[in-house]
Amino acid sequence: MEHNLSVGLDIGTTKIVAMIGRKNDYGKLEILGIGKSKSLGVHRGVVNNITQTIQSIQQAVQEAEAASGLKIEDVTVGIAGQHIRSLQHSDYITRENSETVIDEEDIDLLINQVHKLVMLPGEEIIHVLPQEYKVDGQAEIKEPIGMYGGRLEANFHVVVGQITSIRNVGRCIKSSGLNLEGITLEPLASSNAVLSQEEKEAGVALIDIGGGTTDLAIFRDGIIRHTAVIPFGGNVITEDIKEGCSIIEKQAELLKIKFGSAWPGENKDNEIVSIPGLRGREPKEITLKNLSKIIHARVVEIIEQVYAEIKNYGHEEQKKKLIGGIVLTGGGSQLKHLKQLVEYITGMDTRIGYPNEHLAGDSDDDITSPLYATAVGLVLDGLKRQERKKIEEQEEEEIVEEKIVEEGTTEPIEEPTVQKPKKQRSSFLEKLTDRLKDFLDDAE
Repeated sequence: MEHNLSVGLDIGTTKIVAMIGRKNDYGKLEILGIGKSKSLGVHRGVVNNITQTIQSIQQAVQEAEAASGLKIEDVTVGIAGQHIRSLQHSDYITRENSETVIDEEDIDLLINQVHKLVMLPGEEIIHVLPQEYKVDGQAEIKEPIGMYGGRLEANFHVVVGQITSIRNVGRCIKSSGLNLEGITLEPLASSNAVLSQEEKEAGVALIDIGGGTTDLAIFRDGIIRHTAVIPFGGNVITEDIKEGCSIIEKQAELLKIKFGSAWPGENKDNEIVSIPGLRGREPKEITLKNLSKIIHARVVEIIEQVYAEIKNYGHEEQKKKLIGGIVLTGGGSQLKHLKQLVEYITGMDTRIGYPNEHLAGDSDDDITSPLYATAVGLVLDGLKRQERKKIEEQEEEEIVEEKIVEEGTTEPIEEPTVQKPKKQRSSFLEKLTDRLKDFLDDAE
């Protein structure tokens, strides 16, 4: 596949989306093709039927290939699901020589130390995100590289997940005939697509309401501070409508999308919708007021759980206040009057997040729907990863050329002995991707 193309694969509970994109001349994201299929083998963000998931992935990929006329090989995939949890952790290293400046290696050493934390059986650390550093007791340092100091300390935001769930996702991708280019935490992908840098600086909570789960990511001072996955999403609302109105799931979903509202006061008592009965049975009449009461009860429950997580982070402390308020995205954010309800419960400014922050101006209205926030974020993530690789390759080439010029020879040299280029620290997710690839290769 071309170098400047990237494919995001969002494996959700209700739908699987494959999206192909590239950067245009103005540095904006241009979507070339999109494929969508019903997700059958995923429950609450976790794969529970490998065969069905593979079929759904292949269907979405074929659709995207047909729309763009391109062949998909490498994909960047998002992971979420109810098994993801996060914790705060502080750690430090004592440097042997405080006369030298702190460099990348010191930070790597500190981050690797955090990876040795003992987790519950079957759990593995997915992300280690440094918050702020301390050097010899001096606090609130954003970037310690280049400073002198003997003791380097940091607060970390650690994201943990079940390794088997991640391996199952990898298995599905490999069996679908695709290469796994990278893994990203879905709340991080969505936030790249819908949040502006100003919001991340001011402090903002991104709530991504999917079909099976609701993901939360909190940013402040441009750094991610807290993540959580709540095992409820739009599907439980549909389930409640189905039970409460004694209708089939398909009808419940349509009712929710067409007439659903999170605010019962909006509907008059005499507004009624008639639903055809099954196979010759009488049609059912449902009042919209009742419908919105059912939706309201469940939505309030979801928002309260998310708000409890925001309070956990410490939003009520002056220093940790989220000035940017809340941004709602994902398919569930399209529910009528949800914004007003969230503002009412949390007292925080709220807006709906559309993934048009980085999209080219002539993008389809469909693509700018909150439904596709995660997929757009994954495409962006894949492009970023490629740019990093390109820079590293260029730096290595330059060093080899310098060496040739220095020695005044044209003979090929085996090993440049010059100082290595300063590589960008590979994130743990890249290491996890490599380990997952090795695991899948060994499992063959």
